[in-house]
Amino acid sequence: MDTRPLMASPPQAAPDRKAADEKALRLKAQELEASFLAEMLKHSGLGKTQEGFNGGIGEEQFASFLVDEYASMMVKSGGIGLAESIFQSLQKGAEHAE
Repeated sequence: MDTRPLMASPPQAAPDRKAADEKALRLKAQELEASFLAEMLKHSGLGKTQEGFNGGIGEEQFASFLVDEYASMMVKSGGIGLAESIFQSLQKGAEHAE
């Protein structure tokens, strides 16, 4: 019979929770960058209907979805670096809150 004391295994919940929190913060930062880019694309005129070839009211209603998707794709391909800055700020704020 083994008489050595049982060693408790280190808790694994803390690293998993930290990784999940970081993932959530990064996702929120990317969503914020996508929202910013969508607004900039809208102000640049992307998605506005052309005078000669009009798709009707449906085109006007769904143009914002196309602009939002363009912005999301830009973020997924690296974006403009805004998401990383936002993520760093959110992460610092979360560390100070603990």
